[in-house]
Amino acid sequence: MSDSLDAYLVLAGILFAIGSFGFLARRNAISMLMSIELMLNAVNLSIVAFGAFIPGLGAQGSVIALMVMAVAAAEATVGLAIVIAIYRNKRT
Repeated sequence: MSDSLDAYLVLAGILFAIGSFGFLARRNAISMLMSIELMLNAVNLSIVAFGAFIPGLGAQGSVIALMVMAVAAAEATVGLAIVIAIYRNKRT
């Protein structure tokens, strides 16, 4: 398979579709958070692919992807803290 932008965008679309299906089909909060993370990683893949294949962008795509990863890490931390707090309150 040749390195083309289309291949990376198709892969990103498939990952995003799997993540959105997982988010809509699951009722477990942890599974929903994992599905959101999968969707964010699909967006990261497409941003990095555009940065690599479009001339003149340089490292801007990678910088934006790093920012999205930082936001995803913060989202996962806050989401997991909320899930733990709810679990502790319902268990007692």
